[in-house]
Amino acid sequence: MFERPQAGQKALLVHLEFPGADFAAERAEFVELARSAGAEVLDVIGGSRRQPDPGLFVGSGKAEEIAAAVAAKCAELVILNHTLSPSQERNLERVLKARVLDRTGLILDIFATRARSHEGKLQVELAQLQHMATRLVRGWTHLERQRGGIGLRGPGETQLETDRRLIRVRIGALKRQLDAVRSRRERSRIARGRRQVPTVSLVGYTNAGKSTLFNALTGEAAFASSQLFATLDTTVRRMPLQSGEPVVVADTVGFIRDLPHDLVAAFRATLEEARDAALLLHVIDAADPERMSRINQVQSVLDEIGAAQAPVLEVFNKIDLRAEELPRVDRDEQGVARRVYVSARTGAGLDLLRAAVAERLALAPQVRELVLPVSAARLRAQLFAQRAVLEEHTAEDGSFRLKVSLPPAQLRRLFCAAGLDDPTQTAATGAPVC
Repeated sequence: MFERPQAGQKALLVHLEFPGADFAAERAEFVELARSAGAEVLDVIGGSRRQPDPGLFVGSGKAEEIAAAVAAKCAELVILNHTLSPSQERNLERVLKARVLDRTGLILDIFATRARSHEGKLQVELAQLQHMATRLVRGWTHLERQRGGIGLRGPGETQLETDRRLIRVRIGALKRQLDAVRSRRERSRIARGRRQVPTVSLVGYTNAGKSTLFNALTGEAAFASSQLFATLDTTVRRMPLQSGEPVVVADTVGFIRDLPHDLVAAFRATLEEARDAALLLHVIDAADPERMSRINQVQSVLDEIGAAQAPVLEVFNKIDLRAEELPRVDRDEQGVARRVYVSARTGAGLDLLRAAVAERLALAPQVRELVLPVSAARLRAQLFAQRAVLEEHTAEDGSFRLKVSLPPAQLRRLFCAAGLDDPTQTAATGAPVC
């Protein structure tokens, strides 16, 4: 009879090196993850393999070594920095006589402790249930009919089927609730689009300082802490710019290496703020020696959520931890701002960042609804020639009602050349400029 070991906080960590991996950096991040979950780290066991063992992942010899360490250190939990199949987790627990948790389960546990809003809790519960659905058999092994024998026959299959059905029902209910959340967010984005209010989303590796930067830019007091996944709930606030144009900033959940697909799917409603943003501020820890690897990991997640083509402004944060770094803006060959070096904690470089955001938003295409008089037929033809017109309707008075997608600066030049009021200023302040 197999009974799962009781839960505990005294943890033994296992991290194996595979070809092509950065062992030292991944191990350091793994230890920080475990501590973020509240684990009392007793020791870290390393090793190397060319490929995972099908039955135990770590191999029989390494499993015996881990079992000896579990017994010697009285560990209650063994956490592996790898993704395990349900059968591998079950086999390891039998050998180690301790509860086994893989990387996905660890991240889900951290998310469960960090979720604060109703939406965040729904998203975490959905990811947990999707992860749990494939591991139900472990808890009911002692009731399976297939084991046979006097005293061991029981309603195992019936219980498993009941649990699976209940989980399917709950997953369906959670998805419907999250669909409603997604619809509300979509309506909010449409409303901001009608008011010509662009959205700037903060993205980046976990613990890069996104929430601290968000508070510094907006004057808010969102929760910020030097810990992994301090932010799970998207917060949207207005950010003042010197130009006076309205802009809102969205703080999003941090990314990490090998972010579980169930989490990406569950948090899709939240991550859509990044996908549909007019500009992404990719916040990077300037003091992190592994920052280039972190940048690649963030880009892979952006690719997964469909935000790969969104315009990006890199923000190198925490320059106060690097004595040689000063606030500055790096530009490309065309003179466009690509990187800004700031310190959200001290406020150094934030004026440069706001100016760079205003500059990039002026270059980013924005969807606007315009009304052109009959006399502006030449301007209408120019908009069509630049393939900027998304929709067109003709009003009863003969005027043209257009939905166009153009950078504000380019739209401003066309209207000024036609002798018409600047639509970007009219929408923002109500006062024409041209």
